Amino acid sequence: MADPASFINWGLLALEPPGWGGVLLRGLVNSIEIAIGGYTFGLLLGIGGACGKLYGGPITRDLMECYTTIVRAVPELVLILLLYYAGTDALNYVLALAGIGQVDISGLVAGIFVIGVVQGAYTTEVLRGAIKAVPAGQIEAARAYGMSPFKVMTRVTLPAMLPYAIPGLSNLWLIATKDTALLAVVGFSELTLVTRQAAGATKAYLLFFCAAGMLYLMLTLVSDFFIKIIERRARRGFVEQS
Repeated sequence: MADPASFINWGLLALEPPGWGGVLLRGLVNSIEIAIGGYTFGLLLGIGGACGKLYGGPITRDLMECYTTIVRAVPELVLILLLYYAGTDALNYVLALAGIGQVDISGLVAGIFVIGVVQGAYTTEVLRGAIKAVPAGQIEAARAYGMSPFKVMTRVTLPAMLPYAIPGLSNLWLIATKDTALLAVVGFSELTLVTRQAAGATKAYLLFFCAAGMLYLMLTLVSDFFIKIIERRARRGFVEQS
């Protein structure tokens, strides 16, 4: 009986040509770079969005509500296509009105921006819910001590809301690592696109897509390991409110 392994050319996963292993690893690195950049950008947008929803005026709250509603309502693939192509055209149009020549936006920058905008809407709601979960007595006590609103936010609210926010934020990080695969539709060389290219060139679809799946799984397992460490540190001394 033939050995099933004989049907798989493991040499195609070699790091050096004619193997495609090095290409897959470079695609993974690109995916991680976009995920980190997009997640960080989304976190900044989320902080601003949550503060705007909770502490902003009526116009600010309405704008933040429109942002989060639209982004969460429209499929992410549609948003990526819209922001990637229409966003680039809109930027060049504005630059043209200002008398500035067109610019070529790198795929990395565009990918970070697109993932960040999508992440920002969900991060806004995660942080808003976490801030509202902080017991009101802690904030009132800080105000009674004469703390300024800024000190209340940085010394009381933010540290107290972390245990509530980390589970949601960790899920968003894992989603960000998967959302990078959607950038394959706009031609950015992340892991999914280079996997498809390798499989198409060699016809070894099973081998390469299984290899890509294992790389995504390894990224998730490593992320889970560090997330658990961060969560344990954030929850030290934390007591669940009944």
